[in-house]
Amino acid sequence: MKNKITTILFDLDGTLIDTNELIISTYLHTLEKYYPNTYSREDVLPFLGPTLHDVFGGMDPDRVEEMISDYRAYNIANHDELVKEFAGVQETVETLKERGYKLGIVTTKKLDVTMKGLRLMNLDGFFEVVVAFDHVEKVKPDPEPIHKALEQLNSNPSEAMMVGDNFHDILAGKNAGTLTAGVAWSIKGRDYVAKYEPDYMLENMTDLLTVLGE
Repeated sequence: MKNKITTILFDLDGTLIDTNELIISTYLHTLEKYYPNTYSREDVLPFLGPTLHDVFGGMDPDRVEEMISDYRAYNIANHDELVKEFAGVQETVETLKERGYKLGIVTTKKLDVTMKGLRLMNLDGFFEVVVAFDHVEKVKPDPEPIHKALEQLNSNPSEAMMVGDNFHDILAGKNAGTLTAGVAWSIKGRDYVAKYEPDYMLENMTDLLTVLGE
């Protein structure tokens, strides 16, 4: 690795915490109300990643806020039951923190639900910065959220890496000028993530320690 990496930014859903079943079941529950017997599990997989406004706005611009409200109510009610941990995340994040890396979260989720997930998985104490949907004008793949996180961490793109499970994480990192790492446990599949040519592909989160020379 040419540059010394000091700063690691992580996506949350599907990268640090396994919210896949929560998100899928929430979409299916919400869409069944508005479009009965229309959407299957496979149909909603492309909705994992983009913002709720993007997804629901593309379906019915007049009912976006109503649909988002229904989505969030179900999501929060079922959050703790359906969210799970990914292997290797806790030990990797702990090790990075102990070794002095600056750690941040860059997510398209709202801050309250982001913190709920971090607390549930006992990850909330490791991250100095959380940049959520509430904090930005433009979401990933726009570089704004990454630049905002790096600014708060007093870091430059050349010393940072963005880690994520979806196209918008990899493209946001590239657009911001950071290194990028894709995660092979993305629900969309390793090959899907690889299409966006991240600098590194992690088979397990502990691979990040190897990439960084730790």
